[in-house]
Amino acid sequence: MVRIQRRRLLASCLCITATVFLLVTLQVMVELGKFEKKGFQSSGLQDGHTKMEEAPAHLNAFLKKEALTFNRKRKWELDSYPIMLWWSPLTGETGRLGHCGADACFFTINRTYLHHHMTKAFLFYGTDFNIDSLPLPRKAHHDWALFHEESPKNNYKLFHKPVITLFNYTATFSRHSHLPLTTQYLEGIEVLKSLRYLVPLQSKNKLRKSLAPLVYVQSDCDPPSDRDSYVHELMTYIEVDSYGECLRNKDLPQQLKNPASMDADGFHRIIAQYKFILAFENAVCDDYITEKFWRPLKLGVVPVYYGSPSIADWLPSNKSAILVSEFSHPRELASYIRQLDSDDRLYEAYVEWKLKGEISNQRLLTALRERKWGVQDVNQDNYIDAFECMVCTNVWDNIRLQEKGLPPKRWKAEDTHLSCPEPTVFAFSPFRRPSLNALRKMWISSFEQSKKEAQALRFGCGYNDGQPVFCISLTTTIGSCLDTRLTS
Repeated sequence: MVRIQRRRLLASCLCITATVFLLVTLQVMVELGKFEKKGFQSSGLQDGHTKMEEAPAHLNAFLKKEALTFNRKRKWELDSYPIMLWWSPLTGETGRLGHCGADACFFTINRTYLHHHMTKAFLFYGTDFNIDSLPLPRKAHHDWALFHEESPKNNYKLFHKPVITLFNYTATFSRHSHLPLTTQYLEGIEVLKSLRYLVPLQSKNKLRKSLAPLVYVQSDCDPPSDRDSYVHELMTYIEVDSYGECLRNKDLPQQLKNPASMDADGFHRIIAQYKFILAFENAVCDDYITEKFWRPLKLGVVPVYYGSPSIADWLPSNKSAILVSEFSHPRELASYIRQLDSDDRLYEAYVEWKLKGEISNQRLLTALRERKWGVQDVNQDNYIDAFECMVCTNVWDNIRLQEKGLPPKRWKAEDTHLSCPEPTVFAFSPFRRPSLNALRKMWISSFEQSKKEAQALRFGCGYNDGQPVFCISLTTTIGSCLDTRLTS
């Protein structure tokens, strides 16, 4: 009898507890609903042209690398922060409050903020920059910022003065950019000094019985630099092991055939066995230097480099790479490589800097030390964070100047911020297949076409307080100008 009474008492307690829990949960849901409804009715979030229902459903606010917490009972005022609108999205974030030191800006890809009075800057990812879709008319207080770390083949329009000078801020591979990304493929000095993958010269000499002196690994064939044409000619004078889709004559292990495996340990160990590697960029632009150059230096392989005309400014030491530009013909280059291949003393001169761990290039050392972002380093901001904060900080600096009654500082990009000449083709030994010749010539016509479009973009434009503005809608401008200029 006592046991039955105890069970009834326990059941009653459980029922009461469950009822209280449900009531509390219901009350919390009601309060949250009131908060969200109040937040969405805030007039400060409207853009003046679009109803609030079209704005983001929620704002994912957070500090760099950690969440920003705020009291839900206090209405978060967006009017307190400048809005940075990614017009051609790179981050994909619908809404984020990012902190840059003591400053904070709201970053979003939502175009409903186009006419919001707190929108201060438009951020563009260069590859997706489209002259037929721009935030126009451009207002005097709207800054434009360009992030473009890629090759010109991704968007030639940006490499012409009429377009690049539209921007206030830039983050490009050029050292002249407001945020230079020249060393974007180099983690740091230590990886250059590392001997992890270095194969001793004696072992490399033995491997030469089965390996060519040169290795080539490319799967992006016939780019604007016309590199495959050069390599094809070089192959007639010296043996080259080619593993990629371009000029392939040797296969990688099945597990390493995916291009994504080029950062795999197994791939690195295969490449490290070679004495020389053909490190040819897909475009010839000042300061456009990719992993094709840095990877062999990290692996202890001598790069035979073709690409950036300014590469000598970035070598770890004066004798750490062979520059194709110093040879008038592939025949001469092949002769020089054969000489180094047969003389250990001459070859070792190109890896001495690595063996001793000595990097003498002060420009390179300074660039790595002073850059405000890291590569594959969770303890540092990445270069996208740094780009966003550069714009945010400059916008806030101008806000503070105007609050003091002072004129804002005007930033403007120069044509040196992206410098690439017109693509050319090598005169010697063109490929026998007409389709490949046509592909190489396509880059030249693409460059010329983009130049006309760039000129059309600025046709009929004027300036207001030092800022470029458009007299009519861009669609009309581009349509009429291109119709006229492309037929002339």
